[in-house]
Amino acid sequence: MSGTSNGSSHMEQELRSQPETWREAVRLGGADSPLPKAGRRVAVVGCGTSWFMAQSYAALREAAGAGVTDAFPASEAFLGTDRGYDAVVAITRSGTTTEVLRILDAVRGRIPTVTLLGDQDTPAKELSDEIVALPFADERSVVQTRFATTALALLRTHLGEDLSTAIDDAEEALSAPVPQEWVDAEQFSFLGTGWTVGLANEAALKMREAAQSWTESYPAMEYRHGPISIAAPGRVTWLFGNAPEGLADQVIGTGARFVAHDRDPLADLVLVHRVALERARARGLDPDNPRSLTRSVMLDTTTPVS
Repeated sequence: MSGTSNGSSHMEQELRSQPETWREAVRLGGADSPLPKAGRRVAVVGCGTSWFMAQSYAALREAAGAGVTDAFPASEAFLGTDRGYDAVVAITRSGTTTEVLRILDAVRGRIPTVTLLGDQDTPAKELSDEIVALPFADERSVVQTRFATTALALLRTHLGEDLSTAIDDAEEALSAPVPQEWVDAEQFSFLGTGWTVGLANEAALKMREAAQSWTESYPAMEYRHGPISIAAPGRVTWLFGNAPEGLADQVIGTGARFVAHDRDPLADLVLVHRVALERARARGLDPDNPRSLTRSVMLDTTTPVS
């Protein structure tokens, strides 16, 4: 497996830097920011991991009473004039993803845009009205870890959250044991409620990308409406946040392992990053260069995005 000069992968080095990048995000999020103020009607767009962070932010912003907030995959965003958005927030690590650039270009001069951006020397910077620069969270691994969580840490801070406990929990998650049964598990189902549904979706994506694992994700209450039928011995159901009443007992009754922790859910995602990395290593995979993936999806501009 290829890696960095000291033998560890870029993914490992980047996921382990998250407490520090979150501290920097807290500093930025607490300062004057171009992010939409409370009361604004906001659309948040991204692709893949960034879309899942958009889902979490949208749920958090609405729960905080800051205003209507809709999350869209950039390829399926509904941003017509009849929807009355006051701002578009884009999340993109690379700044070159075709669907995000098309959105920024399409609303230019019509809806103010703010982009959370990793790589600053990219077209997204020129197409955006405002930038929140996160170059310290940019990554070399194709598999995103710290950029996504750092962006969400900044957004949570901007909503008035104190992330001190979350950062402490992330430090703890970096040293928590990774049981062999998680490394060997046949299948994972990740669950969330409210803002943690986005984290569940992201956790499943990380397992697929890094370790080519069979993973699924659902809102926790929806899991009992069919998907729980996949739970069985040798499989794991992992919940972010608080468990709906009776869910743990139902999962345990199937013989599957039910996992839920008291730490901040964003910090629990850090532990999932470590599990995905260990599963990749156990399978002889290179998490920095997953199969069929690149750092940014750049489409032929003559080809419509479906």
